[in-house]
Amino acid sequence: MEAAFLLFIQDHIRNAFLTPIMVFATIIGEMGLVWIAVTLLLLFIPKTRKVGIMCALALIVVLLSNNMLIKNLVARPRPFTVIPGLTVLGPVPHDYSFASGHTCSSLATATVCWRKLDRKFGIPAVVLALLISLSRLYLGAHYPTDVLGGMVLGILIALLAEKAVRLYQERKEKKAEENKSSL
Repeated sequence: MEAAFLLFIQDHIRNAFLTPIMVFATIIGEMGLVWIAVTLLLLFIPKTRKVGIMCALALIVVLLSNNMLIKNLVARPRPFTVIPGLTVLGPVPHDYSFASGHTCSSLATATVCWRKLDRKFGIPAVVLALLISLSRLYLGAHYPTDVLGGMVLGILIALLAEKAVRLYQERKEKKAEENKSSL
């Protein structure tokens, strides 16, 4: 079923207008570069530093859990290597397929931005994350379940990063109060 879906995209949706857009989306999502840039910008601005810390933590967890652990444990071959007739467009990935790292890092960062920033920043982040995720299917680099798995994992990692930073902040504030009251 996934092979038929990817071949349908290749045969009926790929076109001269969309292809450069999708290649560009994949390139800016490569190694989480656009999300690293967003995170650095958030860290640089004092008002958004806490959100930047959440994004940085989420990206580190994506790297360790998905890119270094899950992909190697599952060891799923890329669809273009096993589906006859499927042609990959854009940069040819050489690692395993599940779960999509582009999608995971995109949804992890965009989820934090959606939940913690004003909607005028959160909505574009989610739209970009979804475009990057869809580009992976359009270009034939991932199976639909790779992208779905990356989405779920990215969202869960974002929620975990938010909670970890919140708990750290609460403990820090509690300790400061204890120190203050002991004086």
